[in-house]
Amino acid sequence: MNHQPWLPQEIEMESFRRIETAVGSHNLPPSVWSVVRRMIHATADLDYLNLVRFHPQAVTAGVAALRAGCTVFTDTRMLQSGISTGRLTRLGVRTICLMDDPEVAQEAVQRGMTRAAAAIEKAIPELAGGVVAIGNAPTALWRLLELLEQGAAPPVLIVGIPVGFVGAAASKEALTRQSCPYITALGPKGGSAIVASVANALTILALEEKNE
Repeated sequence: MNHQPWLPQEIEMESFRRIETAVGSHNLPPSVWSVVRRMIHATADLDYLNLVRFHPQAVTAGVAALRAGCTVFTDTRMLQSGISTGRLTRLGVRTICLMDDPEVAQEAVQRGMTRAAAAIEKAIPELAGGVVAIGNAPTALWRLLELLEQGAAPPVLIVGIPVGFVGAAASKEALTRQSCPYITALGPKGGSAIVASVANALTILALEEKNE
């Protein structure tokens, strides 16, 4: 069977066109829609249109932080790798992930907690003014919310979309009830790929604004 190969940009544009056709009309602002559309593109799951929840200042705050060269904390190396490092380099953004930090591993064992939660604790001094991206571990999101409640300086934006059947949905519900800007999706769906798609969408917006 003969098939004319598509170029990467053509595939992306045609994917977006098909997503927009399938979704039809919606009430999302253009900047929010650009993020949601990329979430759907990354997962081929139209359910995200109804599952996503955005703090009113989420996109504005996230884009401004990225343009200012903030730090992005990720809960997994997979997520860290999924963020477009070329774009982040152009913005002067640094990413950190402490999941394989020996001190984090030791703390987790000694205190009977997950490494993800211990990593959030160790990173908390660096999170103020940055972006936190959590796609795998509900325990990381829970611990972050606890630390914020205890008075820790908040990040500019929390992209919290951990995946799973234990604790994920509840942690995301809790995220929507606090004041820090957030992007999440209700229920058990989530994961590193979709959080990376959110981060990449915000990075693209940040670069577009910077080049205007």
